[in-house]
Amino acid sequence: VKPGISSHLEWLDKEIKTLARMIRDHIDSDPDLKEKRALLDSVPGLGERTIATILAFYANPDRFSNARQAVAFAGLDPRQHESGSSVKGKPRLSKIGHAFVRKALYMPAMVTLYNTAWGKRFRERLAASGKAPKLIIGAMMRKLIHVAFGVLKSGKYFDPTLHGG
Repeated sequence: VKPGISSHLEWLDKEIKTLARMIRDHIDSDPDLKEKRALLDSVPGLGERTIATILAFYANPDRFSNARQAVAFAGLDPRQHESGSSVKGKPRLSKIGHAFVRKALYMPAMVTLYNTAWGKRFRERLAASGKAPKLIIGAMMRKLIHVAFGVLKSGKYFDPTLHGG
């Protein structure tokens, strides 16, 4: 059984590499997608796979009239939990949106929070105001959508001075 599983895993690895190459080739062959990839590549924390995912869902920024709609599409908008006047729950991510986009943004949010200057400032600011670590990760995922949408909509490369540094 073990050799069969090993050969299947090798085949899966080969297929994943083939698909990644096909996605890269598709983006390279389209001048518009290539330029948008370059714009998104200027955002610290976003890698090749995340950029491909963002391009798949957000390549046409005219699809959303503002960044809040783009965030809501991914289900990263805050949702208030209130029932009458006596029950007030903590706000949470709505998660009414595309789960694949949320999954694709989790690790880039972690990388941004801990390995980039603007992400560290963002994390420190939220931590200083008493926010929980998971809430900070969700906030960075939301921030990455805002930044990606802004970069694609404006056609200008990421400017860290606009984000506190």
